[in-house]
Amino acid sequence: MSKNILITGASGLIGKQLIPALQEQGHTVSILSRQQTNIKDVHVFLWDVYNQTIDKNALKGIDTVINLAGEGIADKKWTDKRKQEIIDSRVMSAQLLYKTIKETKAPVTTFISASAVGFYGDRGDEVLTENSDSGTDFLSKCCVQWENAATQGVELGIRVVKIRIGLILSKDGGALQVMEKPIKFFVGTPLGNGKQWMPWIHLNDIINIFTKAVEDIQMVGAYNACAPFPVTNELFTKTIAQKLNRPFWPVHVPKFALKAILGEMSILPLMSSNTIVQKLLDTGYKFKYNYLSDALDSIYS
Repeated sequence: MSKNILITGASGLIGKQLIPALQEQGHTVSILSRQQTNIKDVHVFLWDVYNQTIDKNALKGIDTVINLAGEGIADKKWTDKRKQEIIDSRVMSAQLLYKTIKETKAPVTTFISASAVGFYGDRGDEVLTENSDSGTDFLSKCCVQWENAATQGVELGIRVVKIRIGLILSKDGGALQVMEKPIKFFVGTPLGNGKQWMPWIHLNDIINIFTKAVEDIQMVGAYNACAPFPVTNELFTKTIAQKLNRPFWPVHVPKFALKAILGEMSILPLMSSNTIVQKLLDTGYKFKYNYLSDALDSIYS
């Protein structure tokens, strides 16, 4: 059955690919944007999260909301102000959406929110399921508040799905562009001890997972959205180097050096999240890319 879907954060890596994917499945798509833009066969409505203003017509007839809104995690240095912006952009967007749903009595039955595996923090080799506790660092606390804001919909009888996304691999941006840069300049080397688990996922699979969450009413709650076989930072770096025909140097970049350069943000490349995706597999979802080598081949070919 076709859905009337409203997407926020549609200009991001996921949103830009998700719109045509949903349209191909027969769904009608509208978006909320901070500025007027033109997208083929898409209704565009304006909103301002920080000023809590929104065109209430955006929710008219909408049964499914996909909230991808949020400031970039790694776009700027983590000052206190920036960290608050990262949290507010996620929490306040959900709050504004739910406030408008209540006020307009919009027929929303499904609310799908992006989240991140950063929910778990740095956990070493611990196997992490959706029932595992959250971490204690900034990124973990951000994800907890992000998900709590989305979960408000349960009280309204709305089906809420939270997609905890891993490192997205794509030729159009995301984590891969950052990680491949030093390798292209012949300085590919593990970060930290290189043993930290990196829960990666191909962009195509992320798009398919969000699409399934729209259509499968049995999906409820949090889902780890990563390939079934995570790899260590060392193997990740080595595999990219092989695909790019660049050398891989077994000289590790020490943890203290990354902290000196990145500050608190150094948690991003050093965090170890050994996530498993059995809950997602139990829904019947079949990954297009299970193995890192195949995912990279599809990108670099």
